[in-house]
Amino acid sequence: MIFVLFSYVNVEMVGQDKAELGGLLEILPPVEFCCIYGSKLHPNNKDETSMTDYIIGVSDPRQWHSENLKLNKDHYASCLIRLGGARMITDIANDIGVGVHFNPFVSCNNKMVKYGVVRMHDLIQDILGWERFYLSGRLQKPVNILMDNLDIKSVNSVNLKAATSAALLLLPSKFTEEDLYAKICSLSYTGDLRMLFAEDKNKVNNIVQGQFHLFEEMYKPFLEEYEAKNLLRFSLAGDKQVNIFQDCGLSAASTLVSSLPSSIRSEMAMKLGEKRILDDSGRVRQQVVIGSKEQAAECMQRLVRRKVMFSSTRQAVAGLLTAGAVHGVRYVANKMRKAWKSWV
Repeated sequence: MIFVLFSYVNVEMVGQDKAELGGLLEILPPVEFCCIYGSKLHPNNKDETSMTDYIIGVSDPRQWHSENLKLNKDHYASCLIRLGGARMITDIANDIGVGVHFNPFVSCNNKMVKYGVVRMHDLIQDILGWERFYLSGRLQKPVNILMDNLDIKSVNSVNLKAATSAALLLLPSKFTEEDLYAKICSLSYTGDLRMLFAEDKNKVNNIVQGQFHLFEEMYKPFLEEYEAKNLLRFSLAGDKQVNIFQDCGLSAASTLVSSLPSSIRSEMAMKLGEKRILDDSGRVRQQVVIGSKEQAAECMQRLVRRKVMFSSTRQAVAGLLTAGAVHGVRYVANKMRKAWKSWV
C-alpha cells in the first residue's frame, strides 16, 4: 500500500519564522488570502539577497490598492502614482497582464519581499480552470499559507489532482517519485520565455530535491486515489526510492484526461473530437475522444505550453510597466545573474 512508502512532514513554519514572514500582513490593508511561494521555502536557500514571494488575494483590487497607496505609497513605482494610481494599477494588471499586480523590492522586517495582488474571483478561476495557468502553476508547488478566509487550500485540491493527471499523461509506464514531482513542477514553466534567458536551468530539479517531502505530502491523496483505481502501482527500490508503474492503456488515459480542467478538455475536444457517455451516476457527459495516451499527452502539452507562453509574456510586459525603470532593470538583472550562474 502507498501509505507504507510515504512519510509525513509538517509543512507549517513555526515560531519566529512564521511570525516574521507574516509581518507583511500587519502593514497592508486586510486581505482574504495570502501565501508564500518560491525559493524562500527551499530549506537550503542561503541567498540573503533573494526576495520572499507572496500571493495576496483581495475581493476588490482597485479599492485595496487605493487603501494601500495611503498606507504604503513607497511600495509602488512613482510613475503609477502620478499617472493614475489605483485605477491605472488595476487596468494594467487586467488589460495587459493576467490580473496580478506585483510590488517587488519591498522592505519588511529588514527583508526584501515581492507581493502579487489578485482578485479572489480570478485566483479561484485560475485554480479550478487553468484559465491563464499562472497562479495555478505556483500553487501546484509547495506554499506556506498565512491567511485563508475562503479555504483556498481545499479549492486547490482540484488543481493538484489535475496537475497529477497531466504529469502522468506525460510520463512513461515506469518512473520514480522524483520524476513525477519534477514533471508536475515543470508544467508551469513549459513555454515560459523567461526559462530561455532569465531562469536557473536547474530550477525544476532544485525545487523538487529541496522540497521533496513537501511534494510527497501535497500529492499523496491523489496517488492513493489512483492506486485504488488500479491506475498506479508502487514498489520500493534501493535507497528507499519509490518506483511507480502506471497503466498506459486507453481507458486509463481517458480517466486522466477527465480530471483535467474544463478549459483544457474543451480545447482538446475541439482538436480531437468528443462523444457523449453515461457516467456512474447515470448522467450524460462529454468525453474527449483519444486514440492513444501519447496523442492525448501531446495535445494537452501543446495547449498548456501555449497558455504559459501567453500568460508569462503578458505578465512580463505588465511587470516592466508597473515596476518602474529602476526596479524593472534590477529585477531582470537579478534573474539573469542567477541564470548565468547555473549555466557556468
